[in-house]
Amino acid sequence: MEGAGRGGKTTAKRRPRQRVLQRDPERTRAAILEAATQEFAENGMGGARVDAIAERAGTNKRMLYHYFGDKEQLYLHVLEEAYVGIRTAERALHIGDRSPEEGISDLALFTWRYFLKHPEFLSLLGTENLHRARWLRQSVRLKELHSHLLGELEQVLERGKKAGVFIASADPLNVYLTIASLGYFYLSNQYTLSTIFGRELSEPDNIDAWEQQIVHVTLASIKA
Repeated sequence: MEGAGRGGKTTAKRRPRQRVLQRDPERTRAAILEAATQEFAENGMGGARVDAIAERAGTNKRMLYHYFGDKEQLYLHVLEEAYVGIRTAERALHIGDRSPEEGISDLALFTWRYFLKHPEFLSLLGTENLHRARWLRQSVRLKELHSHLLGELEQVLERGKKAGVFIASADPLNVYLTIASLGYFYLSNQYTLSTIFGRELSEPDNIDAWEQQIVHVTLASIKA
């Protein structure tokens, strides 16, 4: 039998990689997180299997438990890293350095394009909402990340209000919800909507048109 050694023992095809990972804790941890992200995004919390995650990562369950404790803790780490990714990228925008309208437009464009490039993020959001944020509620780390986003957005809106560009009632959370919901709904429901209305929403022209719609609607909702 292919892969069998002396005494009938099967030689693991991934063994060389396993040895490398075991000598490099950071690389092992990163490999497990990447594999877990794929597994949870594809199969949800209930359908994801620890064996499959270990196989994807080129390691074994013992290492997975060593770094993350159990499946639930690993899932929470995956959620946290997913949010860290988008919040870190948002900080790099420096929307506070732009004019109020440009700052809001840039945030809207960034959010939409990030959703497009990271479908796994939307899948994880869907899974966690099905569970009513059961695991997300356990994270202290995420509250700190999101406070920065709303704080910077509030500053942009306040400058716009003082300049007479935005309405006095413009609220940072509502603005972000407008941006995120317009992008999330389109992508999470693109297959059913495409079927119902007979328009392939995944086509580049339709994606570009919706991008402009997101910016237009967001600005129109807060302009004075």
